[in-house]
Amino acid sequence: MEFTKLSAPTLKELFVEQLEKMILSGKLPIGSKLPSERELAASMQISRSVVNSGIAEMADKGFLEIVPRSGTYVADYRRKGSLDTLVSIMKFNGGTLPDVDIRSILEIRMVLFRLALELAVPRITDEEIEQMRKCASELDSEVSPERAALIVFEFDHILCCSSGNTLLPLIFYSFKAPNTTLFERFFRLHGFDTMRERSNAICDALERRDLDSAVAAITHSIAETIDGSTTLYSQK
Repeated sequence: MEFTKLSAPTLKELFVEQLEKMILSGKLPIGSKLPSERELAASMQISRSVVNSGIAEMADKGFLEIVPRSGTYVADYRRKGSLDTLVSIMKFNGGTLPDVDIRSILEIRMVLFRLALELAVPRITDEEIEQMRKCASELDSEVSPERAALIVFEFDHILCCSSGNTLLPLIFYSFKAPNTTLFERFFRLHGFDTMRERSNAICDALERRDLDSAVAAITHSIAETIDGSTTLYSQK
């Protein structure tokens, strides 16, 4: 039997985690000024180098804004953040996302996949369709929400790659963590049949090079998850 190596978080990781929790919980409101690095180091009993590197990391994530000759302020992370910010929000919420973020991700998926299909249908190869068929076939017999989420992610990623647009796969892959989290929630709440039907319908349409049917299949699936019978929100 193999056991996973345990590793303790570093002081910087603990510093960042504590400040993120304070910001996301509202204890440190947007616009508020942080104490100086010296004061933070003294009150938290850590070195100034830990504080300095932690603040720099949080600034990169969009949680903090460093204003020269003025100080460090809590930034509007929803306007200045990155995907790392979204991951931090997920961790703060126990691995899930607030309803407003769920809806936002689904709306982005709608835009991305309409574009992916419009670009892919005229140029997708039989080999790429076969790769998607293989994913759909694996999904037909899968019963684990975690594994099924990865299969659907791979299915969608192949579609983005087949579009010929060099940025679409990169943009989609950068959303892997929140996407797979939503897929897992979908399978736990609504089972597997709906997603299986959606995957097979897209493959059928792609084989016929039928753009309208492919777009209809994916937009109907996402629309139902935004406002229909398969929503993922914590509060209806």
